[in-house]
Amino acid sequence: MAVLVFLIFFLTLLSTSFPAESRLYTNFYDKSCPRFTQIVQDIVTNKQISTPTTAAGTLRLFFHDCIHNGCDASILVSSTPFNKAERDADINLSLPGDAFDVVVRAKTALELACPITVSCADILAVATRDLVTMMGGPYYNVPLGRRDGKSSRAAAVEGTLPRPAMPVSQLIQVFGSRGFSVQEMVALSGAHTIGFSHCTEFTSAIYNYSRESQSDPEYNPRYAAGLRNACADVQKNPTLSVFNDVMTPNKFDNAYFQNLPKGLGLLKSDHALFNDPRTRPFVELYAKDQNSFFYAFARAMEKLSVYGIQTGRKGEIRHRCDEFN
Repeated sequence: MAVLVFLIFFLTLLSTSFPAESRLYTNFYDKSCPRFTQIVQDIVTNKQISTPTTAAGTLRLFFHDCIHNGCDASILVSSTPFNKAERDADINLSLPGDAFDVVVRAKTALELACPITVSCADILAVATRDLVTMMGGPYYNVPLGRRDGKSSRAAAVEGTLPRPAMPVSQLIQVFGSRGFSVQEMVALSGAHTIGFSHCTEFTSAIYNYSRESQSDPEYNPRYAAGLRNACADVQKNPTLSVFNDVMTPNKFDNAYFQNLPKGLGLLKSDHALFNDPRTRPFVELYAKDQNSFFYAFARAMEKLSVYGIQTGRKGEIRHRCDEFN
């Protein structure tokens, strides 16, 4: 009888402790690191003021981390002689250094305030939210308690991230395989309202497109001419880039969607969102109603921020964001 009682007690303990360990809470660090929110906010504010491209870069870094294999900060790990890490996969080589830097700065400050307590994954998630809000975008909740992943392999990245020239069907497949609807995909694409893209990602559409046209006819002719001028030296300097949103590049708003019907989309995938009947209704809705876009973007980001997370014993709290413990 005593053995039976012990077994019941042990099984009850398992059922109550392990699910709790895997939950995330917005107040996760209230006791263990009470200044967490303020420290991250101060760091990202100072970084954004000194380097205005930080917000867009961090948003992109967060997306590349999460959509690949979950929000586990595996994108932050540096390669070693024994392992080529995610950040060195071809599609990630253009991720801006300032985005990595803002996370490193926040981690350094947090390690001084509360050592080995806050994960790099949580820092990246909150920094992204704070920077989106700084740029005029919507505030959304970021539950906390993620652990940092213990694996980061460049070879595993191919095919898991959307590319600028992907057709809509393939984009839908990439997002759908991770549980995101077409509407959520379009809302997340609205992140292109800030930031920039390298000329190499779209030059094939604006130079010698066909015998009849210098550029893809989906581009506004004057806009295409401006892009050719901005990217004129791309052969000598492949790092040349232009703003994703030509109208309000430094403001998080719905201008990205308003640009698409006018032929002012930058990437092939941008034009495709407007032209495809599966995505066009959402583009038109968000172009007309910024509140609808902000609501949809905030909900999609909340969902993205908990995709594939590591919690409890499944992950670790890294001492440094760029290397495993």
